[in-house]
Amino acid sequence: MKEWIFTNYNTLQFIFISCLGIYIIIILLTKIFGKRSFSKMSSFDFACTIAIGSIIASTLLSKSVSLFEGVFGLTTIYVLQGITAYLRRFQFFRNIVDNEPLFLMKNDQILWENLKKAQVTEGDLRAKLREANVLKLSEVKAVIFETTCDISVLHSSEELSVDDWLIKDVLDL
Repeated sequence: MKEWIFTNYNTLQFIFISCLGIYIIIILLTKIFGKRSFSKMSSFDFACTIAIGSIIASTLLSKSVSLFEGVFGLTTIYVLQGITAYLRRFQFFRNIVDNEPLFLMKNDQILWENLKKAQVTEGDLRAKLREANVLKLSEVKAVIFETTCDISVLHSSEELSVDDWLIKDVLDL
């Protein structure tokens, strides 16, 4: 029971040295591979961010994972993400790793089948509309379930249409 609350000096030294090493490596790898390493632009980016956090936690708090093993794991994740970011330039690869954005609403029409496909409830949709300060459904131009699982609400009280470029890749189904 005592070890759940207290620790010894050697363990604290191990954690401090690991923290320092991981901190320096994260800064270096992020400089080399870019800030996308912590983005959630796609499901793959999000998975990499989770993996990076897990490796950091394991390296810092587990005696069974050495600092070198943690650095190797982090470097591997960063390299894989860099390769994937490069390969995303090719449509066939983008189709494999990226989700497609999906319309949930077009103008004031709710696309019920798309809500079901995205596993978004009517209550979730209402909450996002309120969050975007939509006062009337007639203001809605489009609601899109993004590749990151975020929901974007495009709205205006004016009679404007959404530029085609903004909705180019969005699935209609």
